[in-house]
Amino acid sequence: MPLIPYADTRAAPQEVREAFARMPRKLNVMKMLANAPASFVPCMRLGGAILGRQKLKPELRELVILLVSHLEGGAYEWVQHESIAEAVGCRKEKIAAIEAGRFDDACFDDREQTLLRLAREVIEKVRADEDTVKSATRYFSSQEIVEIILTCGFYMMLARLTETTRTDMDTPSGTAVVEELARLR
Repeated sequence: MPLIPYADTRAAPQEVREAFARMPRKLNVMKMLANAPASFVPCMRLGGAILGRQKLKPELRELVILLVSHLEGGAYEWVQHESIAEAVGCRKEKIAAIEAGRFDDACFDDREQTLLRLAREVIEKVRADEDTVKSATRYFSSQEIVEIILTCGFYMMLARLTETTRTDMDTPSGTAVVEELARLR
């Protein structure tokens, strides 16, 4: 049971009600986030941009999200994104390696290990090492590096929201919510 109540979206501002009505599934994280109505739609738009409009490939994005969830103790996001990761092509052995904290496992190629090292440093140290960023430029464009950093920050925020408020776990929603969020403009 959450420590604070979910927002009554029927009493929310029109923009929030309309965005909520378009969602194929009313996830508890969205109900909790709706307690901050001025931030709700902008957060949904940022989430949609991360999930559906980045240059960073979906399978790499999901590795970052799972890494954030693992390192930050974000159980809610882990449950939601484990199935999404599989749906976009992440192999189960890679998901299991992240869950076990084996970030340099042989199942990850050099590019993926570089991605995970960059994301891990952003999450744990705030400021990634210069050598790590330079290594990342071998595999990722400037746009993709910034997208990796933004993905880390967004999912760190969600982990803090769901864990602090004790948001009730939803069953995995799969890619339907991802597709709907990607359409938000």
